[in-house]
Amino acid sequence: MRLQAVDVTLGYGDRTVVDGLDLGIETGTVTTIIGPNGCGKSTLLRALGRLLKPTGGRVLLDGKRIDRLAGRDVAKILGILPQTPTAPEGLTVADLVARGRHPHQSWYRQWSSDDEGVVAEALQLTGLLDLAERPLDELSGGQRQRAWISMALAQGTDLLLLDEPTTFLDLAHQVEVLDLVRRLHGRGGSTIVMVLHDLNLAARYADRLVAMRDGRIVTAGTPREVLTEEMLLAVFGLEAKVVPCPVSGAPLVVPIGRAS
Repeated sequence: MRLQAVDVTLGYGDRTVVDGLDLGIETGTVTTIIGPNGCGKSTLLRALGRLLKPTGGRVLLDGKRIDRLAGRDVAKILGILPQTPTAPEGLTVADLVARGRHPHQSWYRQWSSDDEGVVAEALQLTGLLDLAERPLDELSGGQRQRAWISMALAQGTDLLLLDEPTTFLDLAHQVEVLDLVRRLHGRGGSTIVMVLHDLNLAARYADRLVAMRDGRIVTAGTPREVLTEEMLLAVFGLEAKVVPCPVSGAPLVVPIGRAS
């Protein structure tokens, strides 16, 4: 397993959000965590990315306790895109992506042509090379998300954690960002963990789904194994039909609702 949560308990102050959870992320897979609002999805992702320290249990990165590794060493292995990233006003795309190289800098190793090459490659992979000098706040929502992903790529990691990367994007930009995620995975076999709200996009773009409710994992497996009518009712309280998607063949959730 590339990344593991072992009997992990997480919370904020006196409030426990996740209690005694176990999860393994397989190397080279795209794993998407789904579940209703407030179930602990983003909290779990923060712990996997070492942004939140467990109150119990442990998180393992390549078999080693992540809390015992130096922050700079973790940043060379793992890149994380939080739910609502912010950047200073006027920052250009190239400047943002260059920040991904900070873990590789030190007093004896300053900015080099190798760093320039890594940044250029990250911009090329995300289709942003022509926008490198454009201020970040002048980009569309989809372009901004690609810029943040490009920064994570510039870290030189093959393990990416993405917390709701399609939030606030229209459907076309959601597909654009998730197509990019799949291209990155296909190019180098990256291990990617995402939190998504859209169940149909999750089914289409993920190798594995993890369904959570009330701070625990209800079920995990392939999209076909996880996205069942019984699971949707138990986890989301949603009456729905699950049919094959006419485009991808993945499970397609069709809510019934009162309008039906």
